[in-house]
Amino acid sequence: MEKELETKHYLEYLQGTMRRRWNNLALADFDGTTRYNYSDLAREIERLHLTFELLGVKPGDKIALCGRNCANWATAFLAVMSYKAVAVSILPDFTGEGIEGLVNHSEAVLLYTSSNIQKKIKAANMPGLKAIVQLEDFALGYAADDKTKKTYASVDAEMAKKFPDGVSVDVVDAYPTDNLNDLAIINYTSGTTSAPKGVMLTNLNLAGNVDFAIHQIPHRPGDAELSMLPIAHMFGLMFEFLYQCCDGAETWFLTGAPTPTALMKAFSEVHPFMILTVPLVIEKIIKKKVLPVINKPLMKILWHTPGIRRIIRKKVKEGLMQAFGGKLRFLIIGGAALNGEVEQVLKDIEFCYCVGYGMTECAPLISYEHWSKFKFHSCGKDLPQCRVRIDSDDPIRHDGEIQVKGVNVMKGYYKNEEATKAVFTEDGWMRTGDLGVLDEEGNIFIKGRSKNMILGASGQNIYPEEIEDKLNSLPCVIESVVVDRDHKLVALVYPDTTPDGKKLLAEGQTLEQLMEVNRQALNAMMPAYSKVTAIELVDKEFEKTPKRSIKRFMYK
Repeated sequence: MEKELETKHYLEYLQGTMRRRWNNLALADFDGTTRYNYSDLAREIERLHLTFELLGVKPGDKIALCGRNCANWATAFLAVMSYKAVAVSILPDFTGEGIEGLVNHSEAVLLYTSSNIQKKIKAANMPGLKAIVQLEDFALGYAADDKTKKTYASVDAEMAKKFPDGVSVDVVDAYPTDNLNDLAIINYTSGTTSAPKGVMLTNLNLAGNVDFAIHQIPHRPGDAELSMLPIAHMFGLMFEFLYQCCDGAETWFLTGAPTPTALMKAFSEVHPFMILTVPLVIEKIIKKKVLPVINKPLMKILWHTPGIRRIIRKKVKEGLMQAFGGKLRFLIIGGAALNGEVEQVLKDIEFCYCVGYGMTECAPLISYEHWSKFKFHSCGKDLPQCRVRIDSDDPIRHDGEIQVKGVNVMKGYYKNEEATKAVFTEDGWMRTGDLGVLDEEGNIFIKGRSKNMILGASGQNIYPEEIEDKLNSLPCVIESVVVDRDHKLVALVYPDTTPDGKKLLAEGQTLEQLMEVNRQALNAMMPAYSKVTAIELVDKEFEKTPKRSIKRFMYK
């Protein structure tokens, strides 16, 4: 039986929040100068709406966003949503060629990006663009013609005519709330220039996640959030920005790289009520700060000794809380399995953690459970907004593919009917490509991935086949397998050692030296998070299935 659930539009939440918190902080760049109260946010949204209108952008047109997390990225996104246009979110780490390809594939008419990214792309390669606007200050970076340039220059004057007394709170009443089934986002999961997958998400998909979060991860007055995961990805976009803003929290954007030093500084100043992270971050903290202490011989005994263990574990918990800013109520981990030893420590100290499960195609959340009820090693229970089933005759004892159905599930892949058809079952369930089981209470336990995707340190999706495809085209490489070793990418290569292959070596050059040349050439073609740290040679062809696919599980 289908779950019946009325879903409230996220812009309706935003309207109410703007009225209540008109003079309160909404968005800010940490260690930056840009700060918007909700009144400022409303004014900037109206300025962008007027820009769209003057440039001839129509509802339903595509507007691309490509840049690091910042308040202006978030503002542009809200402007696109409230104009009934479609946001095309593109990771800033993609190559210039990759960005150009996705802008063209999406048919975007405007591109909002940073000045440093604009330097690595060529407007001439994106003929469908009317303009490129810089995210630093919304200055015009490129205009397709003089008319567009003059029109853009007139925005401030037209803004003054339209709002001679300034923008009032009543402008929020015009935000659309009747378009739940319309396309809202095309989110690209890779930057390849051939057959990219653009996940089509509707306003209903977004609203389902916002609705859930507001009710299950509620804010308190004065709550602040630190946005450190890429908001070009749905995990960061939804839970570090969109639902926060719609419900009145302060959102601070970490505009630089999320290094340990930068994070600790930001945590201590922002005091986030919630931290959203991938396993790598929390594992590094626990392994560096906690495990060396509690793994000492005497401490190992005291850690499990009744009475004294409560005191020791409380001390460890307090230290971890202070490291996270002191006001943490939710530590939500997602994207991959959490290391068992690290999770055991979090469980022992009764920390406010849980592990969720989701994917871009579900905008992104599929399952979650409040930390007080969270079951060890699970990834929570399916949301009220969607249902989960296991494609197995006995989903409790025997794993099968996790499949999903509900308001969170995407519309399909943009311009890719074949991929869309393949990802849905005949009875309308979406295949996740992950294997899992359920317990009697409905908790989901992921047993493995049938897909080969590797999760990057900041939550980026890394597809080894894309790397291998480029590597296999380089000199003396017959075939390759890219693996994840301690969060570093290593390429295993079966080389061409035949006489023809050896001819490709320069005089006096060894095969290992050529592979280093290959590695550098490969990395020049890849985004920053997909770069290979080493190439290792193997002495025989990789084991294959009857279909001649490499048996990846054999290689680590």
